[in-house]
Amino acid sequence: MHEEEKQPQQMPHQVDEGRYKKLFGLDIYLTPVFVISGITIVLFIIGSLIFQDQATELFKSARVWLTTNLDWLFMITANLVFLFCVIVAISPLGKIRLGGPEAKPEYSNLTWLAMLFAAGVGIGLLFFGVSEPVTYFQGGNYSPLGTETIYDPAAEYTSENVPDINDPEVQPKVQRAASLGIATTVFHWGLHGWAIYGVVGLALAFFAYNRGFPLLIRSAFYPILGDRIWGWPGHIIDTFAIFAGIFGLATSLGLGVEQVTSGLNYLFEIPASKLTMILLIVGITAIALVSVMTGINVGIKRLSQFNIILAFVLLLTIFVLGPTRYIFQSLFAGLGTYIKEIIPLSNWIGREDTSFLHDWTTFYWAWWIAWAPFIGTFIARISKGRTVRQFVFFVLILPTLLCLLWFSAFGGTAIHQFLTGGFTGVTEEVEAYNYPLALFKMFEELPVSLLLSCAAMLLTIIFFVTSSDSGSLIIDIMAAGGKVDAPVAQRVFWCTAEGLVAIALLLGGGLKALQAASLATGFPFAIVLLGMGGCVLVGMIRERRESLSEDSNNLQE
Repeated sequence: MHEEEKQPQQMPHQVDEGRYKKLFGLDIYLTPVFVISGITIVLFIIGSLIFQDQATELFKSARVWLTTNLDWLFMITANLVFLFCVIVAISPLGKIRLGGPEAKPEYSNLTWLAMLFAAGVGIGLLFFGVSEPVTYFQGGNYSPLGTETIYDPAAEYTSENVPDINDPEVQPKVQRAASLGIATTVFHWGLHGWAIYGVVGLALAFFAYNRGFPLLIRSAFYPILGDRIWGWPGHIIDTFAIFAGIFGLATSLGLGVEQVTSGLNYLFEIPASKLTMILLIVGITAIALVSVMTGINVGIKRLSQFNIILAFVLLLTIFVLGPTRYIFQSLFAGLGTYIKEIIPLSNWIGREDTSFLHDWTTFYWAWWIAWAPFIGTFIARISKGRTVRQFVFFVLILPTLLCLLWFSAFGGTAIHQFLTGGFTGVTEEVEAYNYPLALFKMFEELPVSLLLSCAAMLLTIIFFVTSSDSGSLIIDIMAAGGKVDAPVAQRVFWCTAEGLVAIALLLGGGLKALQAASLATGFPFAIVLLGMGGCVLVGMIRERRESLSEDSNNLQE
């Protein structure tokens, strides 16, 4: 270990006009990380657009190979980081304050939660809020843990022949399928996923605010790499982080655009074509550019606050207009099943439900890991002044509870519509893998369905913007060598690149290509993530010892 860790050397990677050239005279500094990641991403965009058919086959093959052969790596990583967060929170290390004993939080608790929640899960809640619980409820190839289901895809359901939930033989199966549908969805959006963000955020916040390093992924590796983090080992780490962030973001942006396109087609008969998706990406990226240029304390903060308000209004509306009693039953049943099944769902050995394990859980952990560099950095950026224990509580527990509320309301309502009225609008779309339309089909059975659908599309667009602008801001910091107030031209480049990558992936295979991108970039960063956990643990243990030693010396004096 390095005794100088507390006072790092003058950082040669920091941007200055004399060290790095500018791109075509623009205010964009050609750091090694920017050059490598920028050129690679531009070549990817060009290649995917020119060779669309070949790209489709490549993405499809990559997705199958990664989920089949590397499921163990993603599962182990998610389990370890979750255990790490729990241990540091309940241990004496939880008393460490990010920024030192006198540091004060920059944002209120509500604003802090709104910003990390809006950036962290946004679009996915709307895309999967209805479709994922219903997918698991229906079972078939995607039945979690091989649970028996009562749904028959060959049947033509009406209100007369839906499974009788009052039948003593049928009722336990229905309750099990419904509660496991909610619980498994929360498993994918709950503690494990947020722990992935938490480890990155905690590591960066600790080394930035307690050790004086810049907000770069490489900073967390100082305990094992020392001054080499300012050279090529550090450049490679940050480049991997940018790749993961860009493609993780592009996956979410692509899902969001598919959601909005389906809604526009369903409600207003606007063609659900690739051209419509491209125009939406261009338009929304333009809005994100405005937010990016105003910075974190204006554009991102205000959009996040508006986002969280609109999301809660939509959620409350579903609670009121939907089957309120059944939603609460789904909530508590889902929570109980989540607690009961979290260990079996976290295990990857000897599983018979391999289709579910590979297509859903493995993809999810790769997606969370791909998002981790930018969400973790963003969380670190807004978390100064919090104790480690507060950090873990706000980053893991509260978002998980919010996700439980969301999926119980949206998924529970859709399941109730099928069980009580024989409504097959949602189940048929999910069976056909038309996930983006499932949300609007659920709204169809509720009052003011048009208003709800428009609100959901607006929320998706704003989530799109908050994800894009916060992601651009963080990726920009990495590419600029830790410069927090990086040049506006550079922010514009990364925001534009995210939109173009999303377009390239949608044209090169759609949803499967989006998933393949997250898997491919999440794989190398999984190893980086585990390294960050080990390094921040070493750093916090040292900090705790130093604090105890200082207290002891003060008592002696």
